[in-house]
Amino acid sequence: MVWEGANVVDISRKLVGATRPSESAPGTIRGDFAIEVGRNVIHGSDSVDSAQREIGFWFTPEEIVEWNDHSNVWIYE
Repeated sequence: MVWEGANVVDISRKLVGATRPSESAPGTIRGDFAIEVGRNVIHGSDSVDSAQREIGFWFTPEEIVEWNDHSNVWIYE
């Protein structure tokens, strides 16, 4: 999954949790589902530059598609 948006790196890092699962807060992905650093369940880039490079490790350009939430037209003008 590739996320985009305002402050996406900072926000996603909070959702993912600390790199070391033992230091991750409950309610984060790593805090709830990971046990050890080598198998920390999820990868999150540490910057936009890193993300631009790393996305290519996981996905081909054809696999990246735009997604628009159908409710956006009702929420945002």
